[in-house]
Formats: sequence, structure tokens, C-alpha cells
Amino acid sequence: MDNEINSSGRSLPARHAVGYALAVAVALTLTGCQGSGTGVEVSASDSAAAGAPGGGKGSSDGKRDDRPRRLLWMGDSIGETQAPALDAAMKAGGVAFKSVAATGGGGVVGEIAAPTWDRLPKTLESFAPDVVAYQVTTYDWGTPAEQRAAYERLVKTVNEAGADLLLVSAPPFRIDDFYQPHEAGIASAPRSAKSVAEEHPDTAGFLDAAALWGDDSGSEQAQRSEDGIHSCQQGSAAFAVWFGEQLEKRYGFDPAAADTWATGAWTGEKVYSRLGCA
Repeated sequence: MDNEINSSGRSLPARHAVGYALAVAVALTLTGCQGSGTGVEVSASDSAAAGAPGGGKGSSDGKRDDRPRRLLWMGDSIGETQAPALDAAMKAGGVAFKSVAATGGGGVVGEIAAPTWDRLPKTLESFAPDVVAYQVTTYDWGTPAEQRAAYERLVKTVNEAGADLLLVSAPPFRIDDFYQPHEAGIASAPRSAKSVAEEHPDTAGFLDAAALWGDDSGSEQAQRSEDGIHSCQQGSAAFAVWFGEQLEKRYGFDPAAADTWATGAWTGEKVYSRLGCA
């Protein structure tokens, strides 16, 4: 989100040193902070299928195997800061990972979404994911009807490419002067996404990340960087652990232990230094 930060005159204050080892500490204690919420909305048909959406992938012995093998990650710059940790976690779990999260965009609603719709069919064809995860962006502005139409289009596009779609709510973030005019649309977007996912229980799902982040961007639970919007390494690692748990519930994915990936080279990515993360 560096582009919009610059255009709105906001700066990124430096963050106190946190130490990369905190990524592991946060990840390993994540289950204790989540409470009882799973963050997964599962339909009755999903429950009957042991948490896996319809279709199913065959295996050599004829048994159902829905574990994801290729994951495409979509979102804005919030998603971009989560991508390095997701990449490390997914690859450690044997899943190929690609991120198209985009600074200053990445959404699917309204005119600003044109670059996303232009790129997506090409990416789906070249990368051939079996699961696409779209984190609702800070730019998914519009009426609930406009949002639902965009998310319906996304479900259709992803499903026609042979993949499931997971719609993921965004973490809470600071509503400053840049976002304030769009506050109503920001608030309605996750509800719109959830309603669309419920219309496609076999090929789409909604993950409510409030189970991880809560709903207050200023709280410690939200794990925002000092700009109040993005996450640093430890928050991104916590999200990657949580997301892996949701894949396990829905698909039977076997997440790699956090201590095998959470302090890897990804923690030095430039996206974090630009935020002032240590």
C-alpha cells in the first residue's frame, strides 16, 4: 500500500526492534489466543464431506484427496505483507504458492479492479491453481450489490479454471482520512463476500479472519505495524499458521510445523523494511 500512503501524505514511522524469533513465538502460541472461533464458515454439505468441497480429486487408490497442491494468493498490499510468510509455510507443507497481491490495488470491485481482471485469467491458465484465496482488499469499495456482483464474477472465473475460491476477510486496519469516505463499503465487503460464498458451498468458502485478528486495529491482537494497516513479520507468520489450520479443516492439508519455516529468509524481505519492521 505504499502508493496510496504516499498519495495521501502518510508516512511510515519506524518500528521498534522485534526480533525475527518472535515470528515463531507468535506462531506457536497462536492457538491459545484464538479462543474457540475457527474462522471457517462450513456448509452442511461441506460437513458431510468431512470439510472438503465437492468435486474431489482422485488418487491412485480411488480414495478422495482434496488437499491443495497449488495455491494462488490475491489481495492488496496487506496481502503482500502476508505473502512471504504464506509462501514459506505453504512450500514447507508441500504446496506450490504464487502471490499476485498488489500494492495500490489487487481488488475486484469497481474501476480500480480493471488490472486484476486483466491479469487473472492469464495467471489461472499459467499457474493452474487448485485453490485461490482472495483476501478482501481495502479497495473493495461499492454498494453491497456491486460487491456481490464482483465476488460472484470471481467465483465463476476461478471455478471455471478448475479451482476452489476462498474469500478471506481482511484484518482490521486504521480508517484514516484516506479510507474514511469509503468506510461503509469497507464495512460491507466481508458481509458481501460471505453471502456469495454461501451461495456456492461446494466450490467456495469464507474464512473470517476476525478469529485471529479481532476487530480492533489498535489492539495487540490485531498485530498491525505502526502504520496501523500492515503486519510485520510476526503478524504475517501468525496469519500463515492460522491460514494453514483453515486449509487443514477444509481440505485435510497437513501444515508444516511453524518452527520449520517461521524464521527463514522471508523475514528479510524488503516489504518489511519499507514498513520499518525490524
